[in-house]
Amino acid sequence: MSTPADLDEYIGGFPEEVQTLLRKMRLTIGKAAPNAGEAISYGVPAFTLHGKKLVWFAAFKSHIGFYPGAAAIAAFKKELSQYKTAKGSVQFPFKDPLPLDLVSRIVKFRLNPSAV
Repeated sequence: MSTPADLDEYIGGFPEEVQTLLRKMRLTIGKAAPNAGEAISYGVPAFTLHGKKLVWFAAFKSHIGFYPGAAAIAAFKKELSQYKTAKGSVQFPFKDPLPLDLVSRIVKFRLNPSAV
């Protein structure tokens, strides 16, 4: 599979129901970080700010992966406890509603860690 040129191409490569979830993630992240730019990094959608990656997200077989980094995962450990997490990532299963408010708060944390 070739690397998509942009987020639209990445999202368009999935079934409609997954596209809907990816669009919701994109919109939520964009609203939380209105000055961030969009990019493809490591073959998946990323948001950037001041030349640095802010967060990534991606679709997989049964979940949306969200990659805000280790500090964000640690800061929201309690709220993320119902999801499978790793050092810098969390998996949101397709079977559950996306926790978009939580995603927004995590992105805002990435913008200003001292605000949480």
